Amino acid sequence: MPVQVTTLYAGLFGLLYLVLAAQVVRGRWRYKVGLGTGSEPGMERAVRVHANFAEYVPLLLTLMLLAELGGAPGAVLHGVGLVLLVSRLLHAWGLSQHSNRSFGRFYGTLGTWLALLGLSVYLTLSGLGAFRS
Repeated sequence: MPVQVTTLYAGLFGLLYLVLAAQVVRGRWRYKVGLGTGSEPGMERAVRVHANFAEYVPLLLTLMLLAELGGAPGAVLHGVGLVLLVSRLLHAWGLSQHSNRSFGRFYGTLGTWLALLGLSVYLTLSGLGAFRS
């Protein structure tokens, strides 16, 4: 498979997405909220954890795929994938605990932004021909 690294992380992120979606469904049952978040802070957090994941991960997987197709080293891609996976787990855990500042939320966001920055810079430089031999 030519994009084995991105495929691995796409599968892992797909599974995590399902877990986060299940948390939203569980909240809907628990708080009896059919649409939106009602007035329950726990429901709002579950929806935002899920939505935040959906806002960042597809773009990052796309950037990872482009980097892998462009010949980025596997070790670099695994590094970015692991940072992103740990960051998304930290963020989900931190934000699901409470809406205020937390270790998980802060470092999860920081790691996600670093992965986004790193991939974006790499792809920009690749597009400019910086990595041609």
